[in-house]
Amino acid sequence: MTTTRRAFATLTAGAALGALAPATDAGAAPRRRPRLIAHDDFRHGLRQWAVELEQGGTVTASRGVLEVDVPAGATIWFRRPFQGPYVLEYVATPVGAGGVNDRVSDLNNFWNAVDVRSPDDLFATRRDGALAEYDQLKTYYVGYGANGNTTTRLRRYVGRAGERPLIRDYTEPLLVANAPHHVRIVSDGPTVRWWNNGRLVFDWTDPEPYTGGHFAFRTTWSHFRINDFRAWSLIP
Repeated sequence: MTTTRRAFATLTAGAALGALAPATDAGAAPRRRPRLIAHDDFRHGLRQWAVELEQGGTVTASRGVLEVDVPAGATIWFRRPFQGPYVLEYVATPVGAGGVNDRVSDLNNFWNAVDVRSPDDLFATRRDGALAEYDQLKTYYVGYGANGNTTTRLRRYVGRAGERPLIRDYTEPLLVANAPHHVRIVSDGPTVRWWNNGRLVFDWTDPEPYTGGHFAFRTTWSHFRINDFRAWSLIP
């Protein structure tokens, strides 16, 4: 492991601890210690992932990088669901180097996703990668630097076609080409948090929270390199 990767591993572990619970007063319950429950160093192919592509493209995992180079919609699901509370982290770099798909846009995620058409098995329902195919999920969704890198939004899908309720809508922060974006997602009961490079972008309390389901990378017409995927449980 390089010095940079060692430093990042140390940083993310510490950051995860700091993000999971507020500081406690004397005599209060101690903070929960995260327990690693999933990881992928992207050196062994896509065996932990299920890929849904709208118009083809390439999705590969080798030499420590999940490379997503697609002309249209792409969703890359982690095959195992997560049950909260948990924290999840990864690093994504939007490639802007003149390639045909190097449109810096759409660092997006689904998490705690369940498809109402097959609630016991997300993959029993076929989806073709087009965004409308996901309307019948119950899930959280962040579109960071979406719509040609002009919007950053949090949505809470409710499992009905044509409905994607909007929770937050920002014009910034946005993606920076060829720069690493260190994403951290916290799912802790009603607490929904999404961080990028140490900045808390979304902090929302859901009165009817989604507490478990599948995670996915989602993008459209773009080129990303993703590494250091990790997830920790907050259950002792």
